[in-house]
Amino acid sequence: MSLGALRPSPLVEQATQHLRAQITEGRWPVGTKLPAETALAKTLGVGRSTVREALRALAGAGLVQARQGAGVFVIATEPEEDWATRLRHAAVTDVYEVRMLVEVQAARLAARRRTDADRTALRAALDARRAAAAGDDAAFVDADIALHAAVVGAARNPVLTDLFAEFVPVLRSGLIELLDILGLRTHEPDHGDEAHAALVRAIESGDADTAGNTLQTELEETLARLHRL
Repeated sequence: MSLGALRPSPLVEQATQHLRAQITEGRWPVGTKLPAETALAKTLGVGRSTVREALRALAGAGLVQARQGAGVFVIATEPEEDWATRLRHAAVTDVYEVRMLVEVQAARLAARRRTDADRTALRAALDARRAAAAGDDAAFVDADIALHAAVVGAARNPVLTDLFAEFVPVLRSGLIELLDILGLRTHEPDHGDEAHAALVRAIESGDADTAGNTLQTELEETLARLHRL
């Protein structure tokens, strides 16, 4: 693949893509020093400032590294994936196992830390989940995740809240697929209602052990189903 001149816009994005392709395809192996900015700019048909921004983007992706007085060197041929990207590419069962570790502890904390506002939010989320049973699988999964998010929120730990939010896109797609393939709501539209109601009651009453155990049992059952897909 030759570098070739680039179209006028968007130049930085195009320059980054072309240089990244050259690196990932092995034109410049790990340890190789890249051509100078002026040489790259001439080859790509762009200004040095565009090349400089492209190199910064590649450095941010973990592909190159600038060394003071020496130049820019290739340090990897595959870009580093951020956390959100890794989650999107991960198997839903792997994500679910980590979810269990996070959410079971969150349920225990929620039982100890819940406020009156949390009790209200949990009860409202449970009611919304029951109401969503009349809708399609996507609406039901959204309501289910909202209830679990309310549980995590009641733990009063912003790191747990943010971590759970990162899991949501992968969990949502996996759970919708699970309901569709296994038809779990065919005869039970509000699938799992009893377990979720028990979870809310345990948190409301401050029973951390019951809250954690109830949620762990419910999540383990779902994980077992996901493994069988």
